[in-house]
Amino acid sequence: MAGLLTACYFVGFTIATESRKALLFGDAKVVVSLQFSAPMPNDYSIFPVINATLNGTSAVLLVTAHSMIQRGRMAAHRALMLTAVFTSSLFLASYLYYHWHVGSVRFQGHGWSRLLYFSILTSHTILAITILPLVVITLSRALRERFDQHRAIARWTYPLWLYVSVTGVVVYFMLYHLFKA
Repeated sequence: MAGLLTACYFVGFTIATESRKALLFGDAKVVVSLQFSAPMPNDYSIFPVINATLNGTSAVLLVTAHSMIQRGRMAAHRALMLTAVFTSSLFLASYLYYHWHVGSVRFQGHGWSRLLYFSILTSHTILAITILPLVVITLSRALRERFDQHRAIARWTYPLWLYVSVTGVVVYFMLYHLFKA
């Protein structure tokens, strides 16, 4: 039970007080008088690595899924794409959680690296906002088996989503490794 509650706490579904945790189930509120064996750490430094890993995983899943559909392997394509949606959703939850607690992280590079970083970051951010509804529409058309409509929008969704996933990893490396403080 504590492990389940810890997982729910991680994605932000619990309300915390000093000695109790309240878990929300729809309209019902269940108060559990348990101390977690592994409370959420105040050190959020692992989150950028998790986020980059989830982004990179999404990119690999997208490329593999694209390869599968080109070979006519629809079941494999579907499984990989659903996994990519799940992985990207985990990324979004983790990213929002991290930045809710940490805020923005200042880029430490100077000169040409700053121009390059902000060019990549700007295109990444604009397309990340754009890709969310595109993924939802593309996925819903596939799940409703409207494959002609699915293909028409997937031609746009795939390269944009792949770009967002790859540039997310590039931004991570620039921010946390190449030009860290």
